[in-house]
Amino acid sequence: MHIPPHDNQNKAIVDIEDAHVPLTYFNIVKLKAGETFDYRLQGYETCVVPATGTVTVEAGGETFADIGNRGADVWDGEPEGVYVPTDTGCRITARTDTETFIAGAKFAETLKPFAVRKTELDLVQYGSDDTKTHRKIKHILGAGHHDRVGRLLVSELFTVGAGGWSGFPSHKHDTDRRDGSGGEMTETRHDECYNFRFKPDYGSGLQMLQRVDNEPGDAYHIMDGSTVLIDKGYHPCCALPGYEMYYFTILGGLSQRSLKQHFQPTHAEQLHTIPGIMDMVAKFK
Repeated sequence: MHIPPHDNQNKAIVDIEDAHVPLTYFNIVKLKAGETFDYRLQGYETCVVPATGTVTVEAGGETFADIGNRGADVWDGEPEGVYVPTDTGCRITARTDTETFIAGAKFAETLKPFAVRKTELDLVQYGSDDTKTHRKIKHILGAGHHDRVGRLLVSELFTVGAGGWSGFPSHKHDTDRRDGSGGEMTETRHDECYNFRFKPDYGSGLQMLQRVDNEPGDAYHIMDGSTVLIDKGYHPCCALPGYEMYYFTILGGLSQRSLKQHFQPTHAEQLHTIPGIMDMVAKFK
């Protein structure tokens, strides 16, 4: 599902118990310096990530000052965030004008809040210019915070260079299934939500969603500020030549946090042609 760019007026773009992706939550909060935003979500853990600007986050009796260091856009600096536990009140105070993402995943337990500074990111770069798959991933809540989070994975993905594909070879993660009775997970159910940005901001791209291998699927024209919900199927995307693409990525797992992707059989042989892709897979845990 594609949600076109719009002024959400600080109200959830993907609310709790969404009909398409009930395991995830997404809000964009825009504040002027000195303004505040309060929220509390029952049944969902969240992560506050300034897209631009600097904020102070208060949650669970703790204060995390000076979160975020980016200027004009998401390319202008490194991401930072604050993990906010389930059913925990949170106040975001804008130190500067800010656009702030709130990412969430369904999780019943209440853990402890913590900050993720730019020096604590899990970084991955893979692909190649030759295969048109060169991209960089900055995991805010990735493998490095596995023991401190319930079901939520939060990352930022950037195409490297202008144009190219992301999420290829195509994969899906819409079903919990094991290798035989009691065997290892071969695929996990993770709902997913993207918010896209382009550089320059008049750029655009394409999000594919192919629900069944070798059958026609859907395609969405994505623009700066587009939100896409991935509930089922294979879902590569691409940017037009001449434009850089970014997407804020939220994953919420049904039964576990670690993501297990099922690669599309038709294109799986191309896994061996893309440098570093298995390192990328290993970081979504």
